[in-house]
Amino acid sequence: MTLPNKLTMFRIILIPVMIVLCYIPWLVNTMAFSGVSWLYIILFIIFVVASLTDFLDGFIARKYNLITTFGKFADPLADKLLTFSAMTILMLGGWIPMWVFVVILIREFMVSGIRMVAAERGVVIAAAKMGKWKTFVTMIAICVLFFSGAHKAVEITGLALIYIACALTIISGIEYFWKNRKIILESL
Repeated sequence: MTLPNKLTMFRIILIPVMIVLCYIPWLVNTMAFSGVSWLYIILFIIFVVASLTDFLDGFIARKYNLITTFGKFADPLADKLLTFSAMTILMLGGWIPMWVFVVILIREFMVSGIRMVAAERGVVIAAAKMGKWKTFVTMIAICVLFFSGAHKAVEITGLALIYIACALTIISGIEYFWKNRKIILESL
């Protein structure tokens, strides 16, 4: 197994760790500082480490030509699982509105479906710039939202960022569908 694939697997293993931590009462109920629980501090650290492995595995795979079929499949899956696990935790904690979570989730499922249809036809659809911005803003929003309990300004900043991520999700989804309308229409 290549190093990039090991990093992807490490990222996937961190996801159930995040979820298990949510069931430890001491972490949930003990504040590290000013309204931020130890749980959210630890989840923030795990999320940042996992996000850095995402950057690192892609960089190493491209630089050393270690791109594999497994990596092409597992890397984007790991990214989505990580992001949606963190967003679910924050939504259940009351920091992300459910409708934002659902909009982002629906877009990801639809884009993944179109990618699968395109792959069946031998067409690879690369991520667009707007989609990359959406991912970046979403990851920053998640990081900020882990500290929402610290201060009202942090909460407002986190919410503003997740709303921007939601808007970018909608815009990039429309852009994605428009650019790939031929594949979509042929599959109907």
